[in-house]
Amino acid sequence: MSFLEQFGGMAIGLLGAGLAALFCGLGSAKGTGMVGEAGAGLLSEDPSKFGKAMILQVIPGTQGLYGIVIWFFAAMQMGLLNGTAVDLTVTEGFRYFIACMPMAIGGWVSAIYQSRVAVSGVHLLAKKPDDWAKGMILCITVEFYAILSLLASFLMVLNVR
Repeated sequence: MSFLEQFGGMAIGLLGAGLAALFCGLGSAKGTGMVGEAGAGLLSEDPSKFGKAMILQVIPGTQGLYGIVIWFFAAMQMGLLNGTAVDLTVTEGFRYFIACMPMAIGGWVSAIYQSRVAVSGVHLLAKKPDDWAKGMILCITVEFYAILSLLASFLMVLNVR
């Protein structure tokens, strides 16, 4: 009996869901770390800007949350969270896997690019404190693409079966 026949679609589906959570978490961890480094430099000079720097740091962390949301919905649809797990066919497993990939890849990439914009927002906050909201708005523009990835994965996960 081959691995696919024994573990079938459930293993493949779980791999996709796990990658969505993992890649989004990795992107968010890298992103919030980058912005935190820039923010710490700013705060060493002006600690009064902590709140605004923290807001810029938190924004690239949303992709990690989105990845967990997709993992949760995929696990729920596969029956893992309510005790009704069924044997998925290999085809169904691949469908879950593919459904999770927009969030896995889109979340990972957008978190890193969003953090680069947020680091620039920290630099803007340092030089022109009254314009820091412009940096935040630029960050939120990148967020739109993470939300599109979330929506794509969410709709596909809900419609696998």
